[in-house]
Amino acid sequence: MNDLARLRARLDGDLVTPDHPEYDTVRRPADPLYQDARPALVIRCRSETDVALGIEHARRTGTTVVPRGGGHCFAGRSSTSGIVLDLAALDGIAVSGSCAVIGAGARLAEVYTALHAHGRTIPAGCGATVGIAGLALGGGIGLLGRVHGLTADRLTGARVVLADGRTVDCDAEREPDLFWALRGAGGGQFGVVVSLTFDTVPEPVATRFELRWRRPPVADLLAAWQDWAPDLPDAVTADLTAGEEAVLFGASLLGEAPTRELLQGFCDSIGVMPETDVRGGMAYHRLKRSFEALDSAPSEGILRSRSMFFAQAARPDTIKALAADLAAAPRRRCHLTAMGGAYNRVPEAATAFAHRGERFLLQLAASAGDPWLDRTWEAAYAESSQRVYPNFPDPQLREWESAYHGPNLARLQAVKRAYDPDRCFDFPQSV
Repeated sequence: MNDLARLRARLDGDLVTPDHPEYDTVRRPADPLYQDARPALVIRCRSETDVALGIEHARRTGTTVVPRGGGHCFAGRSSTSGIVLDLAALDGIAVSGSCAVIGAGARLAEVYTALHAHGRTIPAGCGATVGIAGLALGGGIGLLGRVHGLTADRLTGARVVLADGRTVDCDAEREPDLFWALRGAGGGQFGVVVSLTFDTVPEPVATRFELRWRRPPVADLLAAWQDWAPDLPDAVTADLTAGEEAVLFGASLLGEAPTRELLQGFCDSIGVMPETDVRGGMAYHRLKRSFEALDSAPSEGILRSRSMFFAQAARPDTIKALAADLAAAPRRRCHLTAMGGAYNRVPEAATAFAHRGERFLLQLAASAGDPWLDRTWEAAYAESSQRVYPNFPDPQLREWESAYHGPNLARLQAVKRAYDPDRCFDFPQSV
C-alpha cells in the first residue's frame, strides 16, 4: 500500500487527486483570479483528525499545505500546488446563551441564519459564501463593527491543529500568545483553526439604506463622504462604492426617521439627489442578506483589488486622482469603508490587529490587466497610513510586514517561532 492509499484509509473524509471525477470542482477557490491552481491533493476534512493527518502527510513528503475555509483570499493563500485542507464540512454551529461555537468551514449566510434562531448575531461582513474562519482571523469588518468592533474582537477561543499534530484549545488563559495572534494577523499562519468560539451580541432591528447616483459627481461624493461617514454616531455605518454609478449603503440602529435626517444632510451637501431606498424595522440577518447582491454583483472577467487605510481625510489632489478616469472603464471601483467607533477603542497591542486608529479603509478594484489600478493606488498610498487590512492581502505590497502588522510584528514573529518553528505553514508574506 503506497502513501496515498494509507492516507486515504485513515481519513474520515475524502482524498481528491487529479484523477478524481470531482477534482476540477473541488480544486477551485472562490476567487476567479486563482482558479487555475492545481493542487496535488485536496483533503475534504470531516474531522480535526483529518486535518492532523493532512499536516502529517505534508511534513513527511515535504509538500506545501494550506487550509481552505471559504476560499476567498485575495492573495490566493487558500490555493497551492501542494495539499489543500478543505474545511467546508467542518461547519457545525452550536449556540448556548451568548456563546456560539462555529466550525471553521461555516459560511457567513449559515452563521447569520443559525444565530438568528437564537436572537443573536456577530459583527461580520455581508458576503454569503465568505468563510467565518478567514474573516475572523484577519480582523472582520462589517456593518455592526462601529458598535461592536471586529469579528476578531468577539472571538473568545479557538481550537487549533498545530504543525506538530497536536490539537490545542486557546483563549485568554490557555495558549494566550497563540490566541492573541489569531485575532487579526490573518489565517493559515500558526496552525489550522478547526472551530471558533464567539461572544455573540443580541440581534438588533435596524434601518437599511441604499442611495444610488446614476451619474455621480464622484469627486464631490468622495470628499463629502470622508468628512461625514467616519464621524457619524457609532450606531450608523455608511459605506460608499463609486464607479460608473455610486451607491451609499449601510445600516443604522437609530431608527428610520433620524436615519433619514442624517442621509438628507449628506445629500444636501452634495447637491445632487440620488434614488433613495430607506427601510426601517428590519431584522439584522435580513438586512445583511439584502446586501449580498452588492457584495457579489455578477461581472465578466477577473477582478484584482488593492487597498489601504487612511487615518486622516485625503487631500483634494488625492481625491482628484481617485476620481480621475474612474468611470472610463465599467469595472473600475472605489470602495470606502468607515472605521472609528468600537474598532478604535481597543488598544493597538491588545490583539494582533494593529489598525486601531484609522478613519476609513479605501479599496480599489479593476480588471486584472487594467493599469489604472496600480497607478491610482500608488497616488493614494503615498498619503495613506501605509497600513493594509490583513484580510485584503496584496502580493505586490512593499514593506508588507509593517503594512499588515505595524508594531505587533515582533510579537507575531515570536509566536511563529514558538508554534511553527519549521514553517510548515508558509507562503509569500507569511509572518
